[in-house]
Amino acid sequence: MFSLGLFLLYSVTGSSASPISCYNDRGEPVDWYYLYKLPHLSRTPQDEGLKYLLMDTRSEGWTEGLGLVNESTGALGRTVGQLYEQKEVWFHLSSDNEIAYILYNDQKPKGGVVNRSDGDRNECGHTKGVVLVDKAQGFWLVHSTPHFPPAKEGGEFSYPSSGITNGQNFICVTYPLERFQTIGEQLQINQPLVYDCNVPDSLASVLPSMAQVCKRGKDKGANASLSHSYHVSPHSSNRSISLTSLAGTDFISFAKSASFGNDLYHSWVAPALQSDLLVQFWRRSEGILPSDCSQGWKVLDVKVISLGEKTTFRSTLDHSKWAVSTDSASRDRAGGWVCVGDINRNEAEEKRGGGTVCKRDATVWKAYRNAVKESYPCQ
Repeated sequence: MFSLGLFLLYSVTGSSASPISCYNDRGEPVDWYYLYKLPHLSRTPQDEGLKYLLMDTRSEGWTEGLGLVNESTGALGRTVGQLYEQKEVWFHLSSDNEIAYILYNDQKPKGGVVNRSDGDRNECGHTKGVVLVDKAQGFWLVHSTPHFPPAKEGGEFSYPSSGITNGQNFICVTYPLERFQTIGEQLQINQPLVYDCNVPDSLASVLPSMAQVCKRGKDKGANASLSHSYHVSPHSSNRSISLTSLAGTDFISFAKSASFGNDLYHSWVAPALQSDLLVQFWRRSEGILPSDCSQGWKVLDVKVISLGEKTTFRSTLDHSKWAVSTDSASRDRAGGWVCVGDINRNEAEEKRGGGTVCKRDATVWKAYRNAVKESYPCQ
């Protein structure tokens, strides 16, 4: 006899299930999106700090989010929420439907499978992100928000109160399965603080790098520091590599480890892209690196950001980490470069892992380039 319980299980996990993907505000799968969570400016309701701008493959620039960033019906909630939607049925899934995930953040949320103290954050990469993939495809979300997202077990999608005051940035890209081995290798270089993960055997066999990131994250390393629990090739202090999305969009992932020992943007990204860069990052920390014009390509720190007539704020209110080329390089109509990542320009983070994901696109470049109202000149 075919029971109602079996019917419901089949309905959830059968072939009609939606693919793992980045999703926009309307619940449509998209190849990629950029999300800019706006800061909470003084003398405004707190909800102002939950508003966001969105740009995806169908956009001609920034569009206002249809709701708030903490809502499950928004682009971020629909995307990351896929992890928690599976929680009631994962135990019953067949190997054909298994899903791998890695949650990492140097400022991890409370709880989580991995029991590490906040003191571990200085031994790991300054990295924040979410990887979720099944046997066909998945997404990699790179972001700047502390304590996000919650661990899967017993959790549900939510946005932390600690992420409301300052601006935050997110880049989500949908990739085919075969890209996630490379993504795992980039994470190995980054040396992330993994606080929750699962890579089932059926996916570990095709994604051994992700399985190792998960294993090392769970390893408490009683006799070794976290930064040395990743066995990275001595030639892999940094690596840039092309990542082609599910729909064929080309991105470049830059990943550095602690041993790189230099600023990501001036020492590497700017010369690699052959572009002067305007860089937005968290300036309220010690050892800030000033704008640098000392060799080759210029790297200028962003001072004031403007995202429309009513939203102008200083970079000290923005926790985002992004860079945009000063020129569009439009001679071949490819547009300028935009990079969204998870590391700042300061002395301490020269000696920590981190990275950024870059794309050359005229529409995206214009949106970010127009956001820079003022930058700090080189001395």
